[in-house]
Amino acid sequence: MNNPWFQLVFSLISMVMIANLQYSWTLFVNPIQDANGWKLAEIQLAFTWFVLLQTWVQPLDGWFIDKIGPRKFITAAGVLCGVGWGALAFTTTLPQLYFFYSLAGIGAAFVYSGAIGSALKWFPTRRGMASGIIAAGFGGGTALFMPIIRYLIGTHSYRTAFLVTGIIQGLVITVVAQLLRHPGKEFVPPKPAPGRAVKPAARRNTESFTTAEMVRTPIFYLLYAMFVLIATGGLVVTANAGPLVKDWGLAAAALAAATTLSPIANGASRVSWGWISDRLGRETTMAVAFAIQSACLVAVLTVGKTSPFMFTLTLVLTFFTWGEVYSLFPSTVGDYFGSRNATSNYGVVYTAKGVASILAGYAAALLHDRFGSWDAVFYGSAIMAAVAAVGALILRAAPLPKKAEAAGRVAARVGAR
Repeated sequence: MNNPWFQLVFSLISMVMIANLQYSWTLFVNPIQDANGWKLAEIQLAFTWFVLLQTWVQPLDGWFIDKIGPRKFITAAGVLCGVGWGALAFTTTLPQLYFFYSLAGIGAAFVYSGAIGSALKWFPTRRGMASGIIAAGFGGGTALFMPIIRYLIGTHSYRTAFLVTGIIQGLVITVVAQLLRHPGKEFVPPKPAPGRAVKPAARRNTESFTTAEMVRTPIFYLLYAMFVLIATGGLVVTANAGPLVKDWGLAAAALAAATTLSPIANGASRVSWGWISDRLGRETTMAVAFAIQSACLVAVLTVGKTSPFMFTLTLVLTFFTWGEVYSLFPSTVGDYFGSRNATSNYGVVYTAKGVASILAGYAAALLHDRFGSWDAVFYGSAIMAAVAAVGALILRAAPLPKKAEAAGRVAARVGAR
């Protein structure tokens, strides 16, 4: 069990089991609205609460996981995910919807921070690849559940779909948790085979920062702002693919095709862009991918609504140029701030996704309800992605953070008193 690849595989399985908690949500939105008569913004507030809890819990649980390992927390996650997602089958009020989806969000936070942190610790010299594989489980794993969920919703009800998948996920996560470990002090990172080594282009810091030291550096705030900007557009599509099909009068087959292929593109994005970043550098890869993402968001709005085929194609392209966010940012955090506190450090940066969820879930639905179209939502998201690409170029030109820089800021504040 102390083999890096063994740990990577079982961490990946745990991530696959929480994938549809976020990415299949769009299949439930219209059935929930039809059954209960709630407004779109009211339902999507649940999505915002889920992502907020799934991200904002991570700085705290990441610190504990760094100290005591992932097994206990991911065991608890199995219970929280199974109960939270499964109990959505029995909700009859909005507060119940918010509470149980948030419960699932806390469980997902435990799994996500534990699995990503494990990848960064077990593969310190191949962080882009390792974090990309783990993140792919979250982005692409829902492809396994989408056919099951569509079948259960179509032949039974959305409530049955919640219950069945909740039970499956909770049990698998709990079992897998018993096998997960962090590397011990005796662990030596594997070396590339002779003749196959590739000189990494990613810049790596020789110092390890605590979370308190990290948040005192300007680089942290630039990374955080970039994360919020680029995460918003993909979350808009994630939460609202079903409502988009309904509003644009597209055939149901368009949603089925998009929700089948997009998770595959999402997962492939995390692995492929992570692999590329190990060779071209994180910042260059970010700039290229984020710029393409901006164009893809405009394409969804302008040509995606013209036909089911174009809708599917533009969504697939959007997810392929968005999913890399979840491999590039953790590997960048590990490179810039060290691997010793990688779980808690990335947990803090990952809360940016929670901020983005407010914009992509509740705020986007409010804009749609207010103006009756998705124009402001998609054009705004495209502009944000373009700004994130510029931020990546600024990041590339900036020097790596230094502990002396963080300590100097503290000393300056003390001296000013």
